[in-house]
Amino acid sequence: MVRRLLDDALRHGAGRRYLIQHSAGSGKSNSIAWLAHQLIGLARDGEPVFDSVVVVTDRRILDRQIRDTIKQFAQIGATVGHAKRSGDLRRFIDGGKKIVVSTVQKFPFILDEIREQPAGRTFAIVIDEAHSSQGGRQSGAMSQALSGSAGGAIADGDGEADDGAADADADADDADTLEDRINRIVESRRMLPNASYFAFTATPKNKTLELFGTPAPQPGKRAGAGGGEDGEVAKRRPFHSYTMKQAVQEGFILDVLQHYTPVRSYYRLVKKVADDPVFDAKRAAKKLRRYVEGHDHAVRLKAEIMADHFHNQVLAQRKIGGQARAMVVTGGVDRAIQYYNAIQVYLAKRKRGYEALVAFSGEREHGGATVSEASMNGFGESQTAAKFREDPYRILVCADKFQTGYDEPLLHTMYVDKMLSGVRAVQTLSRLNRACRTKHDVAVLDFMNDEDAIKTAFEPYYQTTILSGETDPDKLHDLQSVLDGHQVYDAESVGEFARLYLDEADRERLDPILDACVEVYVNDLDEDGQVEFKSKAKTFLRTYGFLSSVLPWAYAPWEKRSIFLHFLVPRLPAPREEDLSRGVLEAIDMDSYRVEKQAVRAIRMSEGEDEIDPVPFGGASHAREPELDLLSAIVEQFNDRWGGEGEWHDQDRVRRLITNDLPTAVGADEPFRNAQKHSDGQNVRIEHDNALKRAVNGTIEDDMQFYKRFSDDESFRRWVAESVFRLVSSQ
Repeated sequence: MVRRLLDDALRHGAGRRYLIQHSAGSGKSNSIAWLAHQLIGLARDGEPVFDSVVVVTDRRILDRQIRDTIKQFAQIGATVGHAKRSGDLRRFIDGGKKIVVSTVQKFPFILDEIREQPAGRTFAIVIDEAHSSQGGRQSGAMSQALSGSAGGAIADGDGEADDGAADADADADDADTLEDRINRIVESRRMLPNASYFAFTATPKNKTLELFGTPAPQPGKRAGAGGGEDGEVAKRRPFHSYTMKQAVQEGFILDVLQHYTPVRSYYRLVKKVADDPVFDAKRAAKKLRRYVEGHDHAVRLKAEIMADHFHNQVLAQRKIGGQARAMVVTGGVDRAIQYYNAIQVYLAKRKRGYEALVAFSGEREHGGATVSEASMNGFGESQTAAKFREDPYRILVCADKFQTGYDEPLLHTMYVDKMLSGVRAVQTLSRLNRACRTKHDVAVLDFMNDEDAIKTAFEPYYQTTILSGETDPDKLHDLQSVLDGHQVYDAESVGEFARLYLDEADRERLDPILDACVEVYVNDLDEDGQVEFKSKAKTFLRTYGFLSSVLPWAYAPWEKRSIFLHFLVPRLPAPREEDLSRGVLEAIDMDSYRVEKQAVRAIRMSEGEDEIDPVPFGGASHAREPELDLLSAIVEQFNDRWGGEGEWHDQDRVRRLITNDLPTAVGADEPFRNAQKHSDGQNVRIEHDNALKRAVNGTIEDDMQFYKRFSDDESFRRWVAESVFRLVSSQ
């Protein structure tokens, strides 16, 4: 990869774009470091191809990792600088530093210094994880700042107009027309000819492929101006690929889908109010599922299954030489705290000798107190990753942390209790794939997703990802037509706002224009109209922000609308919509909950390269009609879907066994009764479980299906034991 990039850069000089699709865990940090080191020595006719190399990453963990790796390759620390704040970049370049490493988060602080660099300098911009680095105002600002000396670094992929768009033109000639200034803004967003871009990612999105990918016309067709035959729209592909499939086959990473276990939850809810109120069925069903999955009993049961699986199937089998770690992926901070507490209590109860850690950002009110990652773990947030590698810590419970850019070879097992799809699913599960000498397999227990959803997420990135076409700019005309048709604004208002904004007018002159438009939006549009206008406005901003960086021409009316809508959209109130599911949780209760592990399976990917479509322009945008139904019907439908009782031949017999026959038999068991009188709680539970096994053995003749399920299914056995113990203890 490095040799091919150097050869192409030497042949063509600055001004090219390169997309490198290398699988997660296959050594991108080393590749980036070696490339940066080689680029500073690249020369043509005695002159350097690039004056400076800027390495940009949006991952704080990798920021340090890449910086240190580059220093190891370079061997001479004087050639490498780490830009943390304003003035660093200029000082590094003036002091002879050839490689500058920074994060996207820190980059805005050094933008002013970049603008002051002498004209004619050439830059190589090396971007780590390009799929996530191309979004937002920070990257748009970076692109604009570099335009004065070295070209843009990354596109404003989110399509938000730049708050600092006027800064680069603040001292523009008074003779400049509005069109001149608008055109300069558009030009500043584009990739300029004196910078080359080397974008690395394992999971290229459609925007990333269109922005950095290489045109790939179909075999046998002559490339026209657009890369296809006679102007035909070309497909785009990475300049270089090291695919997930190849990395697995060559042993650089492990296949995270080789041992995938879906875990199904079964619930039964009951109506606890006398009357039968009406609710929005679809919204109510979503609330009911969140309620049962976050119920303390459900979280405790799943936490115990996770802890027992880790102890019995991972540590007991001495995975990674007995050093294996596990991660619990949750859907939010509150759920992460619940899991952490439940796992810690269970590990202490079972006297396991190891503990869990929790990872989340910020502070949260929980149990009447304000907690944070640091307060719960007992040490600073920056130490979590290092502490996790040390005993007694073995399980890391996460809420949106450590799911991208986290490199820990000791991570063996992942317990997923969060909906995952697309790139996020690939990134999250790929935390497991790092190889080390004694690591031969990994495992996933997924409580929320199924095999088909995970396969669909991984399929586009298993082999080389190709963009099927290019974004059609004519769609922006369609969006503009829809927006104009609602008559929330007129062309004069848009033009006047853009002019005032670029003249750096005070808010007192800008706000009245926006306020008048908001008044029309609120008073003149019905709910469907409000939904459509706001949705299409967001789509326009997102799409134009991307297209402005790749189109070879500028179109001032679009830029004016982009500036105007960027300030208008945040002021538009959410469409008026009544929540017709409010109160449903107060009207129900959970009657039962059990969890059942399915068979372990290997998810197989399809052969061949996969194509993804260009940037979409949004689907239907109208208010959703509520689907009203009686509470009793909603609960019945919910139980039919999630209750899981249809598998039993005689459901009444099963209920009687669990609620009457087995508790009666266990309650009459002599060793259990003696333990209740003379032993502590732990021995009582042991004798209860022994008594339950004896009682279940007595069902073998009358109910072989129940006996077999109890014997073979650990989750079902645990649920029955909890239910019977609760009933016996209350007698």
